[in-house]
Amino acid sequence: MFINGEWSEAASGRVFDVTNPATGERIGEVPDGDAPDAIRAVGAADTAFAAWSSTTARERSNVLLEAWRLMVDRADAIAELMTREQGKPLKAAKNEVVYAADFLRFYSEEATRVVGEWLPSQRADQRFLVMRQPVGVVAMVTPWNYPVSMLTRKMGPALAAGCTLVLKPAEDTPLCAKAVFDVFIDAGVPAGVINLVTAKDPRPIGEVFTDDPRVRKIAFTGSTPVGRLLAGRAAGNLKRVSVELGGHAPFIVFPDADPVRAAKGAAALKFLNSGQACISPNRLYVSERQLDAFTETMVERVSKVRAGNGFDDGVGVGPLVNAAAVSKVEAQVEDAIAKGATALVGGHRLTEGSFARGHFFAPTLLSQVRDGMSIYREETFGPVAPIISYGDVDEVVALANDTEYGLAAYVYSNDISTAIRTAEGLRFGIIGVNDVNPTSASVPFGGMKDSGLGREGSHDGIAEYLETKAVGFSV
Repeated sequence: MFINGEWSEAASGRVFDVTNPATGERIGEVPDGDAPDAIRAVGAADTAFAAWSSTTARERSNVLLEAWRLMVDRADAIAELMTREQGKPLKAAKNEVVYAADFLRFYSEEATRVVGEWLPSQRADQRFLVMRQPVGVVAMVTPWNYPVSMLTRKMGPALAAGCTLVLKPAEDTPLCAKAVFDVFIDAGVPAGVINLVTAKDPRPIGEVFTDDPRVRKIAFTGSTPVGRLLAGRAAGNLKRVSVELGGHAPFIVFPDADPVRAAKGAAALKFLNSGQACISPNRLYVSERQLDAFTETMVERVSKVRAGNGFDDGVGVGPLVNAAAVSKVEAQVEDAIAKGATALVGGHRLTEGSFARGHFFAPTLLSQVRDGMSIYREETFGPVAPIISYGDVDEVVALANDTEYGLAAYVYSNDISTAIRTAEGLRFGIIGVNDVNPTSASVPFGGMKDSGLGREGSHDGIAEYLETKAVGFSV
């Protein structure tokens, strides 16, 4: 753990192992923190806040710019660690490190763009100054599926705004978090400004984050049930909260779209990170007129997706994060098949040979999926693409919106009017139109409904870490 500028063990002296999900191999160990460690980290962040929040925007900008340079320089090493610890193919890991670094560069620039306002009054002898200042100590909880970029997407704007922080990374990927902290430390972040607490059991740490009055904001990325729990408990203490939660993204292929192009996009996106992405398409709505061409292309594409160790050449799908994740995917696929779906490709665990000690599920394509199957409603977080045919164009947006989630959605159409009307009608925070990568450091990321509160990325992202203060002057 990293507390008040020093690497330290847990107060209890306990540790826990970190393993490679592709091989089961032990690759390291980290301290198993508890509530006393979190309290100590919050205290360090609280003490450091006065000095860090008083630095100039340019000073904070320079630190973030140096962190960007260091992350770019270390990209290969960090990517290799990510593949070993998280399992994603090495090429995808390198892409994530570049994406993660982009947030540092973007927020190094945004640090200097936080401005206030000078406002007139109805009184001739009065003026108003509106200031935007850092909220204070921020507690962060980050996920395992993007174990580097989800840190920089939170830490970048928080530090740019002048906040101090305590971060609890996912218990499956703490070594990636340590690598990110090494970048910030070497970039010159002062002692106490950033603090890292690792723990096998996140509950005691989360309780400190929600209950300690010195923590003024919680930033969380993870499952909807845990996000609800944290947000509800934090609300009882009137803390600021931003939570980026689960998704169940629709992927709509309209009759006028090119079905081959749409299928290529769906296949590329669906199996990214083994399907373990909150913006991964979970329901592929394909017009009956395009169904055969779309399905044929998907079968061809999915059949070529190779599962395996992320370090092996040609691997497109790595392991799932743990055994429970494989069991969840398997249960959804078995339920769908039992209720009438067909597995055109895959549909089973991979357990033979080099797969024996890892957590693998075959890249899978399901057809004839319909409502009533668990996969139609539940987030999969695995390499399974379910095709749902539809006939009525006027109803497909309603079908897409028929979910408690509202994070990402995708639309394929060659008609600009159809695309605009659909984008306006979909109740999702992120929409890709003929585009399977509608994200960037400069663009707001977040969802509606059960997919979360607040936004990350863009100037909206730094606003999440700022309080607004009004000052009246009698002149």
